[in-house]
Amino acid sequence: MSLWLGSDVFLSFVVAPGAFRILASRDSAGAMVGFGLSRMHMIGVVCGIAILLARVLRTRTFSSLAVPAALCVVLMIGLTVVSQHAVSPKMAALRTQMGSIQATAADSPLIAEFSRLHRISVSLESGVLLAGFAAMYLMVRELGAGR
Repeated sequence: MSLWLGSDVFLSFVVAPGAFRILASRDSAGAMVGFGLSRMHMIGVVCGIAILLARVLRTRTFSSLAVPAALCVVLMIGLTVVSQHAVSPKMAALRTQMGSIQATAADSPLIAEFSRLHRISVSLESGVLLAGFAAMYLMVRELGAGR
């Protein structure tokens, strides 16, 4: 869980702002952040599956997947998959269609759609973070109650 949340926080609050501040073009920064985001999504899904599998192995029952902590992890996986397979490909197609986001007119309908998808992407990542913090809290509380 900490790997997943840590990578999300690092990408969101260090890599993305740094890329847009340091790299010469917004197009390069966006490509770098998109690359990192796709890798982070893969890591997140693997971590989520590992967390759920460990829970089933530890409790020896599939019903342990119906508790709030596990449901938060399932939500995190779902939001991540939607971001990676529904939102990110549409954003990539728009980037290709525009050639350069930076050189595209601000009033272009392509920019408007890209901005809409970007807001959805940020909302999905925010949802992953919130569900992750909730899952972590709930898991720690579960383990403390088991003593």
